[in-house]
Amino acid sequence: MIDAHQHFWRYSADEYGWIDDSMAALRRDFLPDDSAREMASVGCDACVAVQARQTLEEARWLLALADAHRSVAGVVGWVDLQAPVPQVRAQLGSFAGHPKLVGIRHIVQAEPDDRFLLRPQVLDGLSVVGEFDLAFDLLVYPRHLPYAAECVARLPRQRFVLDHLAKPEIRKGEIRTWERGVRALAAHQHVHAKLSGLVTEADWSRWTAADIRLYLDIAFDAFGWQRLMIGSDWPVCLVAASYSRTLGVVFDYIAERPAHERRAILGGNARRFWRLTIDDAYDSRADRAAAVRGGV
Repeated sequence: MIDAHQHFWRYSADEYGWIDDSMAALRRDFLPDDSAREMASVGCDACVAVQARQTLEEARWLLALADAHRSVAGVVGWVDLQAPVPQVRAQLGSFAGHPKLVGIRHIVQAEPDDRFLLRPQVLDGLSVVGEFDLAFDLLVYPRHLPYAAECVARLPRQRFVLDHLAKPEIRKGEIRTWERGVRALAAHQHVHAKLSGLVTEADWSRWTAADIRLYLDIAFDAFGWQRLMIGSDWPVCLVAASYSRTLGVVFDYIAERPAHERRAILGGNARRFWRLTIDDAYDSRADRAAAVRGGV
């Protein structure tokens, strides 16, 4: 089993100002040894570590962690997509040869310009990401989905993956606008999606699996099981649920699906999308992981 979305950090208030008082439990270090214990509890073999700071140093630090910890199978780093093309190439060239660098992400959801992904310099930067055969994580809100769909349409050879299903407003029960945007994005076959980050979009203290199920129904119908991958968004998910309960929502949802679909969602799709190097034994463990219900 592969967890498609985790974060690591050494906490400091200056660098992680987005962790406000409501998320005080996240104001500490979270590192691979911590996540390995969580993963072991549900039979998860490996994870993909995703950037949380928009610095080149962050990418290098995550790659160093991946070198030191077998549980980190891949890293999604950051480069300045708005820099001139030669600079983007130079930034990527400084670490793109690392075998565990699998993708790049920019925190688009925080940009004041909703059309950020359609800026000419950003599209040029994304073309460079494609030159290095790296995937790009789309971190957006529902209002950004039309622009994300136009972006991916302009870059048909670039691999994209949607983080957290674009963070639907589950706590408000809003679904129609999000559904239109997700279906338009999913119509592009070079876009995958992570079943991650959903518990934190629900009511943290009162959510139930039923609150999330309708959004999963739409995701499965739009993307199909071939383009979906399980992810936790650990440690951010801890503000709303334990690691095992977070993943348990997806475990339960897919429990009655054919074995080949479960294997794909629990790791096969992630391994193919990012071309991860992981031993083949995880396929059989993925089936066993789907039966784990600890903490759910």
